[in-house]
Amino acid sequence: MSDRFTGSFTQQEPIPEDAIDAAVAVLRHGRLHRYNLAPGETGEVALLEQEFARFTGARYCLAVASGGYALATALRALGVVPGQPVLTNAFTLAPVPGAIASLGARPVFVETTADLVIDLGHLARRIAETGARVLTLSHMRGHICDMAALMAICDAAGVTVIEDCAHTMGAAWNGTPSGRHGAMGCYSTQTYKHLNSGEGGLILSDDPTLMARAILLSGSYMMYDRHRAAPPPEAFEGLVAEVPNVSGRMDALRAAILRPQLARLPDRVARWNRLYRAVEAGLAGAPGIALIDRPEAEGFVGSSFQFRLPDFRPDRIADFIRRCAARGVDLKWFGAPAPAGFTSRYAHWAWAAPEPLPQTDQVLAGLIDLRLPLTFTPDDCARIARIIREEATAG
Repeated sequence: MSDRFTGSFTQQEPIPEDAIDAAVAVLRHGRLHRYNLAPGETGEVALLEQEFARFTGARYCLAVASGGYALATALRALGVVPGQPVLTNAFTLAPVPGAIASLGARPVFVETTADLVIDLGHLARRIAETGARVLTLSHMRGHICDMAALMAICDAAGVTVIEDCAHTMGAAWNGTPSGRHGAMGCYSTQTYKHLNSGEGGLILSDDPTLMARAILLSGSYMMYDRHRAAPPPEAFEGLVAEVPNVSGRMDALRAAILRPQLARLPDRVARWNRLYRAVEAGLAGAPGIALIDRPEAEGFVGSSFQFRLPDFRPDRIADFIRRCAARGVDLKWFGAPAPAGFTSRYAHWAWAAPEPLPQTDQVLAGLIDLRLPLTFTPDDCARIARIIREEATAG
C-alpha cells in the first residue's frame, strides 16, 4: 500500500514543433488580427475554420475567443432574449449556464442519470412545464446521451438544440460527430480540452442564417467575405444593421497553434482511450466503486475518467480523497460541500436560482473525477487505478 504516483494531473503535452513554427511565423510577420491579411493571403483563422468544418462534415465554422463565448454567441444567434427559459443539464460546468445567464436568460436545469447524461424523461417534462424552446446540451465530461432519442423529443416539441462539445471534440454518436446533431455545435480549445490554444472556441452549423448572425456577432464588421467556411454573401443581407457587434474573434496566433494539433486529433483520441481503458480495467469489480457505462453507439474521447462511490458517506469520501492525494492521485469530488478549483455543481450557482433536483443530487453526491492528460502512460493509469482501488477498499 506504499505505491505512490508522481505525475502531474494538470501538465499537458508540449505544443508540437510544427505548431510552434507556425506561431513564430505569425509573430514574425505581426498580422495577428484575423482580418489583417497580406494581398492574396487566406489567414490562419480562415484556414482553421475550413479544416475543422471538413473534419466534422459541417457546412460552416467560426473560430472565436473561448468556448463560453461560442455558447453565448450561439444563443444570441438563435435570438434568445432576457427572461427566456433555456434548458441545460444539471451536471455541467458553470460556463454553460453562465452563457445563458450572460444574456439575461433563465437557466432551467434538467436531471442527470447515473450514467452522467441528461435524463430524457425529465427533459420532456421540463419542456412541457416551462415552454422552453432552446436546449443547451452539455456533453459533460465526454458522456453522450442517446442523441436520436433526444433529437426526437426536441424536434417534436419545437426545441432547438445547441451542443456544448467542450469535452467531446473528436467524439461521435452512431458515427455522427458530436456537435452535428443540433442546430449549432460549440467547442473549446482551452488548455484542458482536446486541442490547446490556452483559450479559444469553435462554432459549427449547417444553417446559413444562424452562422451569418454568429459571424457578425463575433465582430466581422463588413469583412465577412474574408471567411472561407461561411455562408454566401446573400445570407448576410439585411443582417448587418440588425446584429450587434459583440467582438470575440480568434486571433491568428491561436489558429496557427491549433491547425497542426487538429491534424493529430484522431491519434490523440486513440491515445486518450487507451489511458481510459487502463483505468477502467484497474477499477473493474472493485468493491464500492460504480463505473460509468459507455454505450456501444458512443464513440467517446477518454480525456477524463469518472466513477461513483454510491454507498460512501460524505466524511468517508473526503477521507478517501485525502488519502489518494497523499499518494499523488488528484481526485475531484462533485459532491463536495463547497466549490474547489474548477469543480462545482448546480446547487452552488445561486446566480442561476436552481431548483432542487434530488436525482442529480444523489448522483453527484458520490461522483469522483480525474483528468487523464496525454503526459500519462497506460502503466501510469494502471498505477493510479491500483491506488484508488486500495484506498477505496481500505476506507
